[in-house]
Amino acid sequence: MNPLLDLLREAGQAVLGMLTLPYLYIAILFAWWHAKQANTLQRQLFHVRLHGSLPVTAYRTLAGLAAGLAVSLIGLGAGARLDSATLLCVWIAMPVLALLKLRYICLAYAAGALGVVQAILSWAGADASDGEIAKALLGIDVPGLLFLSGVLHVAEGLLVQWQGAKYAVPLFLEGKRGKPVGAYSLSGLWPVPLLWLVPAAGSDGISLPWTPLAGLDGSVAGWSLLAFPVLIGFTDRTETRWPERKAKETAGGLVVYGLVIAGLAAGAWFWPPLTVVAALCAFALHEGLIVWGRLRESGRPPLYAQDGRGIVVLAVLPRTPAAEMGLQAGERITKVNGARVNTKEQLHDALQLQSAFCRLEIVNREGHVRFAQRARYEGEHYQLGLILAPDEEADWVATPKAGSVWQGLRRAGARRRKGASWRIAASEASGAAGELAAESAAEAAPEGAAAGAAVSAANGTAASGPAASGPASNGPASNGLAASGPTTGAAGSGTPPWSPASSPLPAPAGASGDPDALPPRKSRK
Repeated sequence: MNPLLDLLREAGQAVLGMLTLPYLYIAILFAWWHAKQANTLQRQLFHVRLHGSLPVTAYRTLAGLAAGLAVSLIGLGAGARLDSATLLCVWIAMPVLALLKLRYICLAYAAGALGVVQAILSWAGADASDGEIAKALLGIDVPGLLFLSGVLHVAEGLLVQWQGAKYAVPLFLEGKRGKPVGAYSLSGLWPVPLLWLVPAAGSDGISLPWTPLAGLDGSVAGWSLLAFPVLIGFTDRTETRWPERKAKETAGGLVVYGLVIAGLAAGAWFWPPLTVVAALCAFALHEGLIVWGRLRESGRPPLYAQDGRGIVVLAVLPRTPAAEMGLQAGERITKVNGARVNTKEQLHDALQLQSAFCRLEIVNREGHVRFAQRARYEGEHYQLGLILAPDEEADWVATPKAGSVWQGLRRAGARRRKGASWRIAASEASGAAGELAAESAAEAAPEGAAAGAAVSAANGTAASGPAASGPASNGPASNGLAASGPTTGAAGSGTPPWSPASSPLPAPAGASGDPDALPPRKSRK
């Protein structure tokens, strides 16, 4: 029969068999859980998420399918002696190594460790008669595992280059001196379904017109295809690089690492003593990648820290005014509507100077000044869709990266900064005092001025003069805006915790910040 038709039929049967088993769906579920955890962390830090977990999972699953197809085509020329005993050894080695370091839960580390153990057993004179464990370890095709690991790392590097920066997660971190700084977490988890050549169990295997690398010794009579899913992923953080630059550097390192390991593994098929060298390099070079990344981060100032020279952009929400104006992470906004801004409160106040329009003066990543402007519409994000780098008022920061599985379980999510508790308690006490003052003012004021006095007292201002008389109904109180101090009266209206009326900047006529003054939302096409 035609070997190509036999191969296609074998591939179809293997894929159908994989679809009937739960492993691929479990891998997709892990990818969704990873995206969900990232969204949870974002909501803890700044109460909004950049991307939905389901779209991210869908995009990564499709990317994993494309990577799996490419890796499977490469595997047709390599093959590996994968059996149930080998897979069991790999699945035991990975969680055991993860108990030491969380990053050790990787096929490269597992294959390298199994290669070293196999070499030690061989040097000690062990053979298959020394028990089932020795038989399983000595029967592992270490070059095949290392070659598969190397090719998967190349695919991982390409996926990081493709999607790493797009789904990078902004973070608040505790700086070296206790000051919060912004950072980015570049991480991803891709389910990759594979078809790999393995020796056939009996005489029913496919006779190929070429000889795979795993069958160079002539001991394989026939081949079959094994379909199985794998999860490939990475995680890294940066405080001193743009997300795109960090993703490019990480991707380049992964591709080079994968090519070196795959080349050493292929050489081990021709010269078996090279297997130990390939196994040790799988460990050493992977650790070298991590050390290299840390060295490039150390000794450089953080990019996403507020320093009083404008406000630094940490991230931009998709499909918002800031995204339409082309703002990027790391850019610095120095003026809004002609007013200089250094804090988020000043940003909000300056935006109210022109309720239907905004003009920004921006210092870009290269240090050049540019301008961006746009009309504003009702219902849009009150801060243009900007996520700003943290300041001293940030109460939550992301936990440090976990070193082991146990640390990862304890450190999941975000933690409250030192000193955040007393700020929250002071805010609550201020709010309670404002409510008591409002009640007292309402009881003591005349009937016609009770409402105006209560609102003024709740915001820490005296209800005197015109504000306590009839015309006060046309002032800030009637618009739901506080005159100064905490905005307890406007909390239910969705306004931010400061007021444009308290700004020292002069507000032109018609720019009171009333949402009714904004032009209507653009009609959807």
